[in-house]
Amino acid sequence: MSISDKLKHAAQEMEGKGKQAVGGATGDRETQAEGVKDEKMGQLKGAGDKLKDVAK
Repeated sequence: MSISDKLKHAAQEMEGKGKQAVGGATGDRETQAEGVKDEKMGQLKGAGDKLKDVAK
Protein backbone atom coordinates (compact mmCIF):
# COMPACT_ATOMS: atom_id res chain seq x y z
CA MET A 1 0.00 0.00 0.00
CA SER A 2 1.22 3.44 -0.80
CA ILE A 3 1.78 6.10 1.81
CA SER A 4 -0.85 8.33 0.20
CA ASP A 5 -3.52 5.62 0.60
CA LYS A 6 -2.62 5.19 4.25
CA LEU A 7 -2.82 8.94 4.78
CA LYS A 8 -6.22 9.13 3.04
CA HIS A 9 -7.60 6.40 5.28
CA ALA A 10 -6.22 8.03 8.42
CA ALA A 11 -7.68 11.37 7.29
CA GLN A 12 -11.08 9.74 6.75
CA GLU A 13 -10.93 8.33 10.27
CA MET A 14 -10.04 11.73 11.74
CA GLU A 15 -12.78 13.43 9.71
CA GLY A 16 -15.26 10.96 11.17
CA LYS A 17 -14.15 11.77 14.69
CA GLY A 18 -14.59 15.45 13.93
CA LYS A 19 -18.10 14.93 12.59
CA GLN A 20 -18.99 12.95 15.69
CA ALA A 21 -17.79 15.79 17.91
CA VAL A 22 -19.68 18.43 15.93
CA GLY A 23 -22.82 16.30 15.83
CA GLY A 24 -22.61 15.68 19.56
CA ALA A 25 -22.05 19.34 20.37
CA THR A 26 -24.92 20.54 18.19
CA GLY A 27 -27.30 17.68 18.93
CA ASP A 28 -27.34 16.66 15.26
CA ARG A 29 -27.67 12.89 15.37
CA GLU A 30 -27.41 12.55 11.60
CA THR A 31 -24.00 14.24 11.49
CA GLN A 32 -22.89 12.23 14.48
CA ALA A 33 -23.95 8.95 12.81
CA GLU A 34 -22.21 9.96 9.60
CA GLY A 35 -19.07 10.58 11.65
CA VAL A 36 -19.25 7.10 13.15
CA LYS A 37 -19.63 5.63 9.65
CA ASP A 38 -16.65 7.60 8.31
CA GLU A 39 -14.47 6.67 11.27
CA LYS A 40 -15.27 2.96 10.93
CA MET A 41 -14.66 3.01 7.17
CA GLY A 42 -11.27 4.62 7.73
CA GLN A 43 -10.43 1.99 10.34
CA LEU A 44 -11.47 -0.86 8.04
CA LYS A 45 -9.48 0.51 5.14
CA GLY A 46 -6.47 0.95 7.43
CA ALA A 47 -6.76 -2.66 8.56
CA GLY A 48 -6.88 -3.73 4.92
CA ASP A 49 -3.70 -1.74 4.28
CA LYS A 50 -1.95 -3.55 7.13
CA LEU A 51 -3.06 -6.94 5.80
CA LYS A 52 -1.75 -6.11 2.35
CA ASP A 53 1.58 -5.02 3.84
CA VAL A 54 1.88 -8.28 5.80
CA ALA A 55 1.04 -10.32 2.70
CA LYS A 56 3.99 -8.82 0.79
